[in-house]
Amino acid sequence: MTPQDASTATLKLCQRAPVIPVLVIDDASIARQLAEALVAGGLTALEVTLRTDAALDAIREMAQVPGGHVGAGTLLTPADVAAAIDAGALFGVSPGATDRLLDAVEEADLPTLPGAATSSEAMRLLERGYSVQKFFPAEANGGVAALKAIGAPIPQVRFCPTGGVTPQNAPEYLKLSNTLCVGGSWVAPKDLIARGDWDAITALARAAASLSR
Repeated sequence: MTPQDASTATLKLCQRAPVIPVLVIDDASIARQLAEALVAGGLTALEVTLRTDAALDAIREMAQVPGGHVGAGTLLTPADVAAAIDAGALFGVSPGATDRLLDAVEEADLPTLPGAATSSEAMRLLERGYSVQKFFPAEANGGVAALKAIGAPIPQVRFCPTGGVTPQNAPEYLKLSNTLCVGGSWVAPKDLIARGDWDAITALARAAASLSR
């Protein structure tokens, strides 16, 4: 998959809904119910971060949910790419980008949102062919003001800002012309997951899916 094809695929992914849930899952047994709750609320692109031992099994469970489009976040190495694909991930997300990682996702035909934190990083990815990128960590890197400033000289790149995005600041990000969607964890809080309150998570997802962009 060429970077241009990857960007076309991730553009469509980001257009599914204004929010991509960023999920840290410790117990794969709840993964399917969580995915069903989020999809029922209108959030169909789901990022499971590879930060826990349960992540790959969670992706396997979520991949079976009708209407869902599950991907793997925190891709760092070619081994992560292979494991994510084996688990059923349909897309990838990385906090940054290295040539070794980009070579791996391109060879594996895995559409991926590569991370950029600065204008130089965004330019380097654009030079390689990636016009859709992840802005991370968004708030720590200056938030809405920084992303707006990057967009002025580099309008060719569009972003999914992630990291510190909340229901309060998400609308400000989504107003930016270079923002396609945002990534956020607030739609699946740990306390609701622990209680198995799937209706409440669906309600949060529905509110997120209704955000204007």
